[in-house]
This record gives sequence, structure tokens and C-alpha cells, in this order.
Amino acid sequence: MSEITPLLECRSLTMRFGGVVAVNQVDFVLRETELRCLIGPNGAGKSTFFKLLTGQLKPSNGTLFHRGQDITGKPSHRIARRGVGIKTQIPNVFDGLTVRENIAIGAGREKSASSARRIVEKTIEELALTKIANSVVGVLSHGQRQWVEIATVLAQEPDLVLLDEPAAGMTDEEVHRTAEIIRQINYRQAVIVVEHDMQFIRQIAKTVTVFNQGRVLVEGDVDTVFGDERVRQVYLGRQAA
Repeated sequence: MSEITPLLECRSLTMRFGGVVAVNQVDFVLRETELRCLIGPNGAGKSTFFKLLTGQLKPSNGTLFHRGQDITGKPSHRIARRGVGIKTQIPNVFDGLTVRENIAIGAGREKSASSARRIVEKTIEELALTKIANSVVGVLSHGQRQWVEIATVLAQEPDLVLLDEPAAGMTDEEVHRTAEIIRQINYRQAVIVVEHDMQFIRQIAKTVTVFNQGRVLVEGDVDTVFGDERVRQVYLGRQAA
């Protein structure tokens, strides 16, 4: 029996900026409904890697596949239409609109009005945003604004959700709730999370990929990765203890 085609696959993916190699011949495979956490020191290449996955950057070399189809160098909007959604580190929401209206913008892309309304209400319910659904986003807490953007991405019904530091700047309670949201998303969709908070990683991670100097240093389950001396030396330090 042939091997199942990965949801996402990178082969020797490379990104150069002049003489600087930000992503260096990265091989990466993500399966359907897989949850993957990316960690690494500042400047390790994680953010550049995300931009390559979403078409914000065109790789210098290498190939990117989505469900077996070559999408290398495709523009962002075409990759998004294939089902790749991203939540950036800084919430990208409309402060003057309500939570429901923000989510509707995501749901309304290429869908009928009735279908969009159904998706909005389903997303609000699934992320437990009912109490704030009619609140103007500009008055919400940082954590709530992060959840609104996650909801807006989910309303686009992607099969892969990219989350860039979703727990950054949150209270402990908000971090715990964000971990619950990610686990819930992962029942149906693949998720890649870039995060610096190691305790948060421990809450959600199944497989961890460590970037260092643009390359994949090590990959494996949480205990294996956090116990690897190379990882401790380049990034984790005392946080892994």
C-alpha cells in the first residue's frame, strides 16, 4: 500500500537574503490533523519559514507541496484558497467592528451570505465567544483579541492553521484557555504553532521541531526534544529543567 500523501511537505526549502541564509535546506513533513510546535532561539528562521509556507516569501531554492501539489512560489491569496490560514503574532483585527463582524469578514470570503452566517455562529459557539460576540474588539483584552483573530482564521475553514506566538502577552488564565482552543482546533485541522513559552509548549505539543541557524536541529516528542543536550545548549537552558 502506498504511503499517504502529507498535508504539507517541504524539500530542501531555502531562503537567502543577500549573503544571509535564513532558512537552510529544510525538509519538513506535516500530516493531516497533525499538531506541530516550532521552537528555537531568536533569528533561528522560524518566522521566515512561516512566510515561505504562506507565500509571503518566495524561496530561493527548494520545493513546497500541499497535498502533493507543488505550490512553490505561489502568491499568498492562492495558498490561502487552498486552505492555509495564519494568525500573526500581533492581532490583525478591526478594532471598530464587533467580534461577530470581524469573524464575518473571514467567513464571507467566497461563500454565500447564508453559509457565512452559519459559519460565524458555529465559530463563536465553538470558541466560547458568545458573551463577547457583540462587543467592539477595540475594548477587549489582549487575550480576547487573539482569540478573535483565531476565530476569524477558523471561519475561513482552512485545513492548516498557522499560529505565530498565540500565547504571547497573555495572563495565565488566558494561556490555559488558548491551549484548550488549540487542542479543540486540532480535532479537525492541522496546526503549526511557533511559540517561545516552554510551559505552553508542554501543554499542547505532540511533536516539536527545533530550528537553529535556519536548519532543523532536532525533531521528536516533547520529552525527547527537551531532554536533548543540543537543544538545551542553543535555546532552552534552565527553562527545560
